[in-house]
Amino acid sequence: MSKKALIITDGTESIDAIACLIAAALPDYKVKICSGHNFEGTDLLPVDVFFIGCESSSPRLFSYFEDLLSHINLASRKCGVFSVNEKSLKYLCAIVEDCEASLGSPLYVSSKPAPVKELEKWVRTII
Repeated sequence: MSKKALIITDGTESIDAIACLIAAALPDYKVKICSGHNFEGTDLLPVDVFFIGCESSSPRLFSYFEDLLSHINLASRKCGVFSVNEKSLKYLCAIVEDCEASLGSPLYVSSKPAPVKELEKWVRTII
């Protein structure tokens, strides 16, 4: 049985670039990257781990996702949140809290391009 990962983004250039680096750091996983626009609740069901990233806090396109997380139990899943904005990290941690997923340390990416080695190390702490 192959492991599956889902990466949900706000579709911004900086967050999508980080999402691609996260996917590359998961060679043993089948990875799906989707934006909040294309996200469907059933995308979460088969995954072992999921990652969420956004540039600004409370992006409008995360409203469905945010509502879903407040009504679903994902205690058996691992989760990592990432952003280029510290305020957004607090928002992401807060929306994951209700679903009870195992939340790793948030990743704040302060430089462009994102430091690949640091990011790979962070991904290993999540999975």
